[in-house]
Amino acid sequence: MTLSVDDLLGSHVPVDDREAASLAQFRVEFARLASPFDEHADLTHVTGSAIVVGPGGVVLHRHKRLGIWLQPGGHIEAGETPWQAALREAHEETGLEVRHAGGAPLLVHVDVHPGPRGHTHLDLRYLLEARSETLAPLPGESQAVRWFTWDDAMAVADPGLVGALRAVRPS
Repeated sequence: MTLSVDDLLGSHVPVDDREAASLAQFRVEFARLASPFDEHADLTHVTGSAIVVGPGGVVLHRHKRLGIWLQPGGHIEAGETPWQAALREAHEETGLEVRHAGGAPLLVHVDVHPGPRGHTHLDLRYLLEARSETLAPLPGESQAVRWFTWDDAMAVADPGLVGALRAVRPS
């Protein structure tokens, strides 16, 4: 897969200072990586995740290794784009049928953060709409997944996620 940083970030505008710093770090790291989408090529790599919204609010899951409430997401499989990984991961981790909001991938947030096992994730977050509200994570995934009101989600979410939630919260 050949995607440039411009293909990934386009003209994305950061929502806060944390995201601005993440965007700057993303550009530096992406430029140095020979295989930025391969989790095995370097301890730093691109991941794809999803802000899943619906009538029930927003979906978060309690990460199995980190023990914190996060958006669904994870590593990119061979041949996938980050926005395809966001769809796949959201389905695996929630059991929901999801689609890109507005019918096309919409990058809503970028965050660079430590991942489990010493990795650094260059996380691209896409807005997805749930087609149902029934949560049923696949076997092997965290079963601690639930719908949150926007206020409750922002109260429990990892601090790196709060800016993304604020950016997509309906007015």
